[in-house]
Amino acid sequence: MRCLFLYAVVGGGLVFAVGLALTQEAPSRGRFATPQQRAAATRQFLGLGPAPDKAAAARGAPLFQQNCSFCHGPDARGAEGPSLITSDLVLDDNHGENLVPFLKVGRPEKGMPSFAKTPDDELKDIVEFIHLQVENVANRGTYQVKNILVGDAADGKAYVAAHCMTCHREADFDHIAGKYRTPDQLQRGWVWPLQPDDDATATTATVKLADGGMISGRVTQISDFRITLMDSAGQTHVIDREPGLKLQLHDPLAGHEAMLMTLKNRDLHNVTAYLESLK
Repeated sequence: MRCLFLYAVVGGGLVFAVGLALTQEAPSRGRFATPQQRAAATRQFLGLGPAPDKAAAARGAPLFQQNCSFCHGPDARGAEGPSLITSDLVLDDNHGENLVPFLKVGRPEKGMPSFAKTPDDELKDIVEFIHLQVENVANRGTYQVKNILVGDAADGKAYVAAHCMTCHREADFDHIAGKYRTPDQLQRGWVWPLQPDDDATATTATVKLADGGMISGRVTQISDFRITLMDSAGQTHVIDREPGLKLQLHDPLAGHEAMLMTLKNRDLHNVTAYLESLK
C-alpha cells in the first residue's frame, strides 16, 4: 500500500523540505549516496510501496496513451477525467492485484469503459506505467540537481563569518566539501546536518520530576503532553508533562532551525559555493 505525502517549509523566500519530527527521521545525508539508494530510501520513508517495474511501464506507456490518456492525461495527471496520481485505487495497489480486476469491470455508469477483453499482461503493464507516474511526482529521491554552484564564494564566506561562528569553529569547515560526494549533498548537509545515528546532533533533555527525581537522555518524542527519553543505558522513559515538572532541552540544531526562517536564496547559494571550495 502506498501513502502519498507532500510537504514543504517556507522561510525567508526559501522553499525547503525538512523533517523536524523526532519520532520519524528522514534518510541521513551520508548513507544514501547514489541516486538509486536515495530513491529507495525516500520511497520507504514516504510509504510509496514497491518500486514500479520500469520495463513493464515502458511497455505500458503506448497502451496507456492509446486507451487512457484522452481522459486521464498523457502523464495520468488528469484531463477530462480525474488525476490518477492521488487516486486511492492506485495508491492501494502494488503490482496490479487490485487495479487489474477493477479495469476489467470499469465504471460504465461514470463513462469509464470495461477492459475485459484486454489481456492481463497488458493491463499489468498499464498499471506499472501509472505507478511510475506516481513515483515521478512523489519520490524526490529520484531528482537530480545539476546546476547548484551558482553563488558567490566570497559572499558565502562573509555570511559564514557573520552568522555561523558563534556556534562553530573554523576547524569545523576544514575540508568540508570532501565529506560529501556531490554539491547538492553538501548543501543539504550544511543547511540541516541531521544524522540520525550521530548522538552529537541529537536533542537531549533533563527532566526534574515533581518528586525531585531526575531523568536525562536523548529525546525520541515530545509533545505538549509528554516527553519520551532514552537514557545512556538504552532504557526508555515516557514522562507526562504534569504541573511541577521542569524540563531543560538541549537541541544542537536549534541555530539551524532558526536560520531556516531567515535564510535567503542568494545566501543559500553563496554559502554552498564557499563550502564547495573547501576541499
